[in-house]
Amino acid sequence: MTHLDHAAVLDALETGYRRVTDVVTGLGEAELMRPTGCAGWAVTDVLFHQLLDAQRALVAFATPVTEPADRDDVTYWAEFTPQPGEAGARARAAAAAHARFVRLAASAYPPGTLARVWSETSAAACRGARACRAAGVATQGHVLRPADFTATLAVETAVHYLDLTEDLPSAPPPDPASLALVRRVLEGLLGSPLPAGWDDAAAAVKGTGRVPLTDEDQALLGPLAGRVPLFT
Repeated sequence: MTHLDHAAVLDALETGYRRVTDVVTGLGEAELMRPTGCAGWAVTDVLFHQLLDAQRALVAFATPVTEPADRDDVTYWAEFTPQPGEAGARARAAAAAHARFVRLAASAYPPGTLARVWSETSAAACRGARACRAAGVATQGHVLRPADFTATLAVETAVHYLDLTEDLPSAPPPDPASLALVRRVLEGLLGSPLPAGWDDAAAAVKGTGRVPLTDEDQALLGPLAGRVPLFT
């Protein structure tokens, strides 16, 4: 994997968060309940989930640690790869519980309020990212370099931007730099380049299982097709 450009990753996060803000600002109640690329989740649910991520970012950037990093921008996502058997069942149960929490919490916000809280929190998270001078930050039981952690946030918001705007046809296109980071993660987890015919948006939705692989996709991937989705 090529070395991350910290400045470019900071720009990608800021652009990705700002595009979410631009899309959700001014949405009415009916638009907030439109479906998304996350099965069973409405726009308001995805936005609240994103808010939780921005809050986690604020905590992490304010939690400098001296321990060496044990994850980078790619290996961080390995724990989000679908698992078979009992481990997979536990993960699905946890995801269902999170979805219930998100729906209940998001529904408590009047139209416009959640977008405003998101806008304020995401902007603060970006300022925290730019101000962080620590060698490492702690999040979800792991330590990452700030550049790697920032990249994970940019990846998360890039994928969820595609989810968020699936039924919002007037939304602007996703940020290319953020989608390139998604492809970097997918190819890093796969250990092989994705098909050249997939643009970065297609790679994001196919590589994360949001769009099923076609027969042609499976032929292009060969034996590697069984490892998709690479993270969800």
